[in-house]
Amino acid sequence: MSAIDTTCVQGGYQPGNGESRTPPIIQATTFKYTSSEQMSRLFDLSESGYFYTRLQNPTNDMVAAKICEMEGGAAAMLTSSGQAANFFALFNICNAGDHIVASSAIYGGTFNLINVTMRKMGIECTFVSPDCTPEELDAAFQPNTKAVFAESISNPALIVLDFDKFVSAAHDHGVPIIVDNTFPTPINCRPFEYGVDIVTHATTKYMDGHGSCVGGAIVDSGNFDWMAHADKFPGLTTPDDSYHGVTYAKDFGKGAFITKATAQLMRDFGSTPAPMNSWIMGMHLESLAVRMQRHCENAQKVAEFLAADPRVSWVQFPGLPGDKYYETAKKYMPNGTCGVISFGVPGGRDKVSALLDHFKMISIATHVADARSCALYPAGTTHRQLTEEQLDEAGVGIDLVRLSCGIENADDIIADLRQAMDAVL
Repeated sequence: MSAIDTTCVQGGYQPGNGESRTPPIIQATTFKYTSSEQMSRLFDLSESGYFYTRLQNPTNDMVAAKICEMEGGAAAMLTSSGQAANFFALFNICNAGDHIVASSAIYGGTFNLINVTMRKMGIECTFVSPDCTPEELDAAFQPNTKAVFAESISNPALIVLDFDKFVSAAHDHGVPIIVDNTFPTPINCRPFEYGVDIVTHATTKYMDGHGSCVGGAIVDSGNFDWMAHADKFPGLTTPDDSYHGVTYAKDFGKGAFITKATAQLMRDFGSTPAPMNSWIMGMHLESLAVRMQRHCENAQKVAEFLAADPRVSWVQFPGLPGDKYYETAKKYMPNGTCGVISFGVPGGRDKVSALLDHFKMISIATHVADARSCALYPAGTTHRQLTEEQLDEAGVGIDLVRLSCGIENADDIIADLRQAMDAVL
C-alpha cells in the first residue's frame, strides 16, 4: 500500500494510455445505452454501471474511491454535504422505533439532526459524554439500539475520542460505530485501524480546504458482520422488495452498506454532489497531506501563544502538553490533530463579539478548516439553538471562540490575534 500522501495524489483514478491525466468531469445527468436489456440489469443491480447521476456518477465515484483508499475502507460514496453523509450513515440502518447512542460533544448541526429531525422520524437517541465511564456508556444502550455515533475530534470542543472505549461498547452490543473524521482527516487519523466500522466526512472542510465546495463522504470498512446480527438489521439482511428482492449483505459482501445507501437513500433523497464540485474537491485532495502538516504546525504555535497570554481564560488544543486530551491524541493521532483551537474570552458575549470584530486578517465565518484563518463564536451561531444545559453537554461555553488556523505564516496569525486582544481585552 502506498503512503497516504502518495494516495492523496495518485489514488482513485489511473488513466489508461492516451487518457486524461486528471480525472474527467462527467457533467451529465444521464448515460446512453444501446440495449434495453442492459438498462434492465443496471436497475436490477445485477450489473455495474451508470444510468442517472442522482444515484451515481463516474466523477463522484472516482473521488469517492480516492477517499476510500485514504481511509483504508472497502467502499465509499459522496454526498452533497457532511450533514447528508451523517444522516445517510445513520438512516441506512435505523428505522422508526430504533435507537442511537451518540456522543454529546458533536457539531451543533449534527446534534440537531439526531436530536430533533430524526426524533420526528421515530428514531430516539441517548447522548453520552465522551468522557463517560465504560459503565455509563454501557447503560446508554437499549435493546433497539442500532448504532453508535461520535466525532474523532469534536467540533468545536476539541475532545479527542477514546476509540477503544466506544468501539468496545458498540461491538459488545452488536452494533456498528460510525465516526465523523472531518477534523483530523485520514492524514492524522484512520479510525478503521482502531476498530471503527463506518467513517463520515464533511469534505467541505479540510478535504476541499479552500471554502469552495460543500460536500460529504461515507466510507465503510466492510468489517461489520451484518449477517451475524441479522435480526437487528433487516434492511441489509432480508430481501429488498424495492430492488427485486436483493439482499445486500448476501449479494454485495463488503460493499453492502454503501450499495444500500446508494440504491435506497440516494435514489429517494437525491443528495448527490454536482460532478463539478466533486472534481474540484478531488483536485484539492492532492495537497491535503501538505496542507494538514502546515495547519497543525500553525495551530501549535498559535495555541502556545494563547496559552502564554494571561488575558485568555483557557486554551484547548490537543497538541498542548497538559491539555486534557493530549495523551489520548498522542495515542490515536501521533502525527498531529488538526488546525482548530478553542479558547475562552472573559467578559461575556459582548467581549467575545468585540474581539472577533477587531480581527483584520482572520475572517469571521461560519466555516472552519480551510486555507484561510477564520474564527467563529459557536454559542452565538452554530450552537445558538442549544440550551445552556445542552451547550455544557457539548463542551461549548458562552466564552468559547473557535479559531481555525489557515496556512498563512503563523506569525501573521499571531499578530492579528495580538492586535485584537490589545484593543479589546
